Order: sequence, then structure tokens, then C-alpha cells
Amino acid sequence: MGKKGKKEKKGRGAEKTAVKMEKKVSKRSRKEEEDLEALIAHFQTLDAKRTQIVETPCPPPSPRLNASLSVHPEKDELILFGGEYFNGQKTFLYNELYVYNIRKDAWTKVDIPSPPPRRCAHQAVVVPQGGGQLWVFGGEFASPSGEQFYHYKDLWVLHLATKTWEQVKDYIYYNDVYAFNLDTFTWSKLSPSGTGPTPRSGCQMSVTPQGGIVIYGGYSKQRVKKDVDKGTRHSDMFLLKPEDGREDKWVWTRMNPSGVKPTPRSGFSVAMAPNHQTLFFGGVCDEEEEESLAGEFFNDLYFYDATRNRWFEGQLKGPKSEKKKRRRGRREEPEGGSKLACGGAGTQAPVEVVKEVVTEDGTVVTIKQVLSAPGSAGQPQSEDEDSLEEAGSPTPGPCPRSNAMLAVKHGVLYVYGGMFEAGDRQVTLSDLHCLDLHRMEAWKTLVEMDPETQEWLEETDSEEDSEEVEGAEGGDEDEDEDSGEESGAED
Repeated sequence: MGKKGKKEKKGRGAEKTAVKMEKKVSKRSRKEEEDLEALIAHFQTLDAKRTQIVETPCPPPSPRLNASLSVHPEKDELILFGGEYFNGQKTFLYNELYVYNIRKDAWTKVDIPSPPPRRCAHQAVVVPQGGGQLWVFGGEFASPSGEQFYHYKDLWVLHLATKTWEQVKDYIYYNDVYAFNLDTFTWSKLSPSGTGPTPRSGCQMSVTPQGGIVIYGGYSKQRVKKDVDKGTRHSDMFLLKPEDGREDKWVWTRMNPSGVKPTPRSGFSVAMAPNHQTLFFGGVCDEEEEESLAGEFFNDLYFYDATRNRWFEGQLKGPKSEKKKRRRGRREEPEGGSKLACGGAGTQAPVEVVKEVVTEDGTVVTIKQVLSAPGSAGQPQSEDEDSLEEAGSPTPGPCPRSNAMLAVKHGVLYVYGGMFEAGDRQVTLSDLHCLDLHRMEAWKTLVEMDPETQEWLEETDSEEDSEEVEGAEGGDEDEDEDSGEESGAED
């Protein structure tokens, strides 16, 4: 009886310990959230000191990730809001608003009173109502250490005509499918029939000419064993459309497009292209092991035609002047040269372009791009309907990256920023490129990546530096002792 009583008492003690631990963890989580809320409130107090709208011409924005890049509905302008930057030790959050004038190739920073709190990974959309409105929903705030996170579920609107921010309150937030009415400022939940996408993050959304919504890709993790998660890159596609033309009843349908599909990836970016096509750019394919993660980054283009339910690979033709020169060269070639070019030995392999960028701290970051080779001389280029444009010799444009920000205006695609990894280092980009989607000839670089904006701080740098200094000083002392012994021997 005594032993049994001791066991029961011991079991109750373990339960009490578990309850105490759970309360302690919960209390710590609440404390961390309160700390972040206090930090957000501090930044809002600083923002409240703005009383006037100030527009200042400025250089291109600093590097950042997970900002929003939107197209002005009436002007030839791009609107950049928010974002984050991590330098290896500290995380910076922004609520800055920048406007890029496409015609003038100029940036302007717009300071507006009472803006939304600093955030990244928010959702933004532009509508033409009331002279143009930029709607911003949700997002994330992180502590400077990057170990604590606060997730917003607020809704803001920037009135572009008057340059004023307004927070829309009394909204309803859902984590499933929902719609927001721009006239009544109210949310409504959708309960579609059929089988929709599995839970995931990072999926992309686009609309069809018929008023449907396409959901593509994403990423999710599953627990395979204790303390081990396995990531899944989704490459499936679903269509959400009104059932029988009714706006109050929706249905999910799984899509299986034909054509040249993108390889599985996450972190790709989406924009609406001409002819109601959806454009996909870049991304990363992570190869996960239990204790390591390596990613292959992309800078390729794909188009999805919802009308034909077909994928197309976007290929560049190259400048027309170069193409004409190549054609003239073919006519002037002797017969022997033409036969040699048509042989197997004349086939060109893909071209690898290597660019080295030296950052401010002296680190050399190597960017590699594998470009498809131009067609061999004397061989007619294939006209595969799976390609939007004739395959040619593309010129280097944006380097491979994920999480880039895209916008399309007047048939021109603009790609801003993003990130890639070089070993353990994360490189956050701030370059800007454009591509005419009608001509599909060559990329044009509007803003080069500035190496001086690249900063990466290793946590052990200071410790290693101090050890190296101490080691160097110790070496000098050893040398002095050795020299003293040698001089003593001479005496």
C-alpha cells in the first residue's frame, strides 16, 4: 500500500509540474506578445508626429523583402509599401511608401500622416474606385532579434487621390475562403462545394476572364517523426468559380493544365499579363535534409492561359538588330561552313553567365545564370506552340531569386527586389528590371543592385575577431620570448 501511494503521489506531482510548465510557457507567450505590441505602439507614436504630406524625390529604396508592389490604376506609377530586411543579426520592418514614375524613371518617398504600423508579408490590391485606392490587409511584425512575431489582421486603405490613409474597422476575419465588399466595407464567408486545396502557405492567386479564381502551388509541412518535419512543394491548381452563374454559390474544381509546366517550387511571384494571362516568375526549390537546407533559385518566366487551360514557357527572342545580323551571316556563309554548323559538333551548349558582386564588408557573392543557347546557325528555329515566343538568345536580366515583387503596366513587366542565398548568407536585392511582354526581346535593367547596401552580420564575428586578435598578440609574445632566448644563447 505504501509503494502504491508513493507512485500515485509521484504521478500527481508530474501532472502538477506539467500544468505549471504549460502556464509558464503561456505566460511567456503573452509577455512576448505584449512586448511586441508595446514596440508597435512606440513606432505608431513616432508616426503620429507626422502632420503633413511630404513628397521627397529620393534614390531607389533600400533592399527589402515581402513588400507589396502595386500598379496605380490611372497613372504610370508603381507603389511600393512596407517590407523587411535582415542583416544576419537584426530584423528591420518598414511602413514606408515609395512611388516609382515609369516615364521619368524616378523614385519619390511619400510621407503620409497616420500610416499603418510597420509590417511585411501583407496583402495589397489596387482598385479604381474614388480616384484609386490601395487596400492593405494583415501582415507580420517581428522583433529586432527575429525570434518573436506578431500577426496583424487589420485592414487599411490608401486613398491615392487625396493621399490619406484610413483604417477600416469592424471587419470580420476568416482563415478560409472569404470575400470583401468594396461598397459596404463588409466581409462575407464563402462555403464552396467540391474539394479544394489542402491547407498551405505561399500559394498564388489570379483571376480568369470568366470571373473565376485560380489557386496555384504553395508549401506545407508535415510531422514525419518526433522533432522532424517534411516540407511539401505543391504544384496543383484549383479553380474557384460561381456555380451556375450565381454569385452566392461557389464550387471548387481541380485543374490539370496542358503545356510546359513550371518545375515544383515555392516563393515564386505572380502578375497579370496581357490577354488575361497569368505570369509566374522565379522561385526556389528547397532540398531538405534533417539538418540542412539548400535551395536552387530560378529566374524563368511561365504564362498560364486560363481560357485554353494551358501553360507556356516564356522565352526571349533577343534584340531584332542582332537577329538580322545573324540571318545575313547565314546567307554569306560558304557551303562548307553551313554543313559544319548543321553537324552535331556545331551544337551549342547552354551558356553560364557568372557575375561577382563585392559587398561593403568585402564578401564576394557569386551569381550564376544558365542561359539557353541560341539556335545553331543554319538550323531553322522550331515554332513550338508551347512557347509564347520564338526561342532565342536572351540577355542577362534579373538574377535567379525568390519572393520578387512584380507589376505589369502597359504590357511591361517590372521585377523589383527579392532574395537569394549564397551559402549561409541571405542576399536581399533592391534592383529593378523591366521586360516588354509584347516583344519578349530582352530585359532592361533600370536599377542595378548596389553592393554597398548588402550587409550581413554573423553572430560569431565579434568573438572570432577577438580570438584572432588575442591569438595574434600571443604569437608576438612567443616570438619575443624566442628572440630573448636566442640572444641569451649568443651571450
